Amino acid sequence: MKGELNGSSGVMVFAQCSGEKGMNRLAGELAGLGMRLAKDLGEDATVVVCGPGAERAADELAGLGMRTCLVEGAEAVAGSGCVPATVAGPLCLRERPRLVMYGHVPPGDEEAVRLAYLLGAGVTSDCTAMEVCDEREIVLSKPVYGGNVMARFNPESYPYVVTVRPHVGVAPEPGTSVVGEIVRLEASDLLPDGDDAARRGATLVSREQVPSNGVCLEEAGVVVAGGRGMGGREGFESLEKLAGLLGGAVGASRPPCDSGWANSASQVGITGKIVAPDIYIAVAISGSTQHLSGMSDAGTIVAVNRDPDAYIFKVSDYGVTGDWKEVLPAFTARLAEMKRQEG
Repeated sequence: MKGELNGSSGVMVFAQCSGEKGMNRLAGELAGLGMRLAKDLGEDATVVVCGPGAERAADELAGLGMRTCLVEGAEAVAGSGCVPATVAGPLCLRERPRLVMYGHVPPGDEEAVRLAYLLGAGVTSDCTAMEVCDEREIVLSKPVYGGNVMARFNPESYPYVVTVRPHVGVAPEPGTSVVGEIVRLEASDLLPDGDDAARRGATLVSREQVPSNGVCLEEAGVVVAGGRGMGGREGFESLEKLAGLLGGAVGASRPPCDSGWANSASQVGITGKIVAPDIYIAVAISGSTQHLSGMSDAGTIVAVNRDPDAYIFKVSDYGVTGDWKEVLPAFTARLAEMKRQEG
């Protein structure tokens, strides 16, 4: 339906679409988190989508019970499927939500900062917990000092912008809620002067296709990551084979990315991406604080390292002391054999 939102959105979620796939995993998690917080606040939640895949994402989100705002005409600045600040800003000024949420993944983490600037609002990034306490106060938690300390923040003014780490929220189960409505808005109508919103934001200069097995690093249930000890690009080819068998993605610590053995988009850590897979396999990674801060929320951590004193073993659930050149091929071969027997 074409129309207007009613200004009752206490929580507004700006979700990222995945092209033809529609809603990605993080969008569902944010939707579930937004619904829970809005319920505790006694207000409504709205999720906003635009760009490629937005139509399908809106249908899926509405099926989860979310009221969805589909912004049309913003494709030029939403080439990544992320709602740009130039669209989010006017919408927030009009609807006045209490809390605004983006996922803590590129480019959402960047758009959140731009949005906070446009709104003159506070911003807390990389939240790992959010709750509503007495007197409808919102409390945000995030890791600081490389993940060694958890800090708690209490916004004093609204609207307030946050980015949320993957796997913090839980997507609602389809069919357990009433179907949410879909409200369609034109991006150009959000600006007071009627200008096209696409002309007011960043300009898409080019796109680079990053080689992958089709599994997004931030959303993967299994991540197989390599460190400096892999020794070169050939080592990462072995990791790709293992990740393929597990249906996972390949990650890396910073040294392999700096050396060109792995794509920079695969870097996990405080200066890379934050991941929280069900299983994280760390191969030839020593376990520096910078890297651990990017994968500390993994469900099960398996480490392979030739150094028995490597710090990675202190945070691992399972560890293998040995040369990856001996351990990895044997493990990969055995896994392939098991999959053949199952098939």
